Amino acid sequence: MSKYNFDQIVERRGTNCVKWDESPTPDVIPLWVADMDFQVAPAIQQALEERVRHGVFGYNIVPDSYYQAVITWFSHRHQWHIERDSILYTTAVVPAMSCVIKALTMPGEKVLILSPAYNCFFSSIRNNGCEVLESSLMRCQRDNQPTFQVDWHHFETCCADEKTTVFLLCNPHNPSGRVWTREELARMYDICHRHGVTVVSDEIHCELIMPGQQFVPMGTVTPDCIVMNSPSKNFNTAGLQIANIITPNAEWRRRIDRAININEVCDVNPFGIVALEAAYNDSADWLDHLCRYLWENYQALLRFVASELPSLVVCRLEGTYLPWVDVSSLGIPVNELCDRLLSEGHVWVNPGTMYGPQSGQGYIRLNIACPRALLLEGLQRIKRVVDALGSIPQP
Repeated sequence: MSKYNFDQIVERRGTNCVKWDESPTPDVIPLWVADMDFQVAPAIQQALEERVRHGVFGYNIVPDSYYQAVITWFSHRHQWHIERDSILYTTAVVPAMSCVIKALTMPGEKVLILSPAYNCFFSSIRNNGCEVLESSLMRCQRDNQPTFQVDWHHFETCCADEKTTVFLLCNPHNPSGRVWTREELARMYDICHRHGVTVVSDEIHCELIMPGQQFVPMGTVTPDCIVMNSPSKNFNTAGLQIANIITPNAEWRRRIDRAININEVCDVNPFGIVALEAAYNDSADWLDHLCRYLWENYQALLRFVASELPSLVVCRLEGTYLPWVDVSSLGIPVNELCDRLLSEGHVWVNPGTMYGPQSGQGYIRLNIACPRALLLEGLQRIKRVVDALGSIPQP
């Protein structure tokens, strides 16, 4: 029994919540966008309440205690030793990504990604005038579950392309659920280094790791990289707008800092600063309990699918709270399936094509970071729609 009540239903409707208030009808269960339906850690809530009581919310500086919280957290939790000068702060990881791409590329160059990939990878690359170069992950089996691995030959072929200048990695990987091993990360870096490709690692989900897995920061594999991270996904503080870009390379930092200022994402709000310090200094225990609850939700998903939706295949979830589910056996395009789940089942999930028109075909992405009763109700609604599909004559 957890001392934190993750089973509590928190009413989020009417709070200008993207996840809930953008639903087309008020009875929709949203299992889509990547935020959690849990209250934040008590230490974060207390720190924010104290800051609110002050009553003045003007422009602020980022104090030494902020940097120390980041340094201490990653040193103790991941054995990654970061120097203060290596840290640049900004508003969120997606703006950080855009700033890094702007700083390190010229329009017309190629940015390599492993697909399927988080949808903002595509937009950030294209918005900076670059071309998306996809190396599709290969499906394989591990412990009797489907999972994914890098196609190393194709990956190296992409890196060898003279127009490829940046490899944008997602670690842990969204949406496949992979937590890359140290050996895999080292091989990625080695290939990139030999071909003059800079490694940029989005590590926003780095604390959401399932039992038996270990997150490895790319910064512990090589200092010759750029890492972007934030407490936002891990501690459910995305609306507070804070993130960090970390690299010991002074020239890269100079160029990235210039891009941060050009894009006007150089000022952060006081609540983001306060929340980050409370998360990293005082909320490790809450995070550990959260990961256990997410794992139990994932086990509940596996049990439900096995007994009630056997035509679906849940891929192995090593990290994040976003299982990747193969629905190809239903014989219906995923966009049409998701439309029907929303209109008929009143449950909202993401079609895999959001994460790659080809590599995501046949998959949906679910968000299981909600109270278990809500998840199970959402799954019952999916089952009703899937069962109805079987009763419709096929042309």
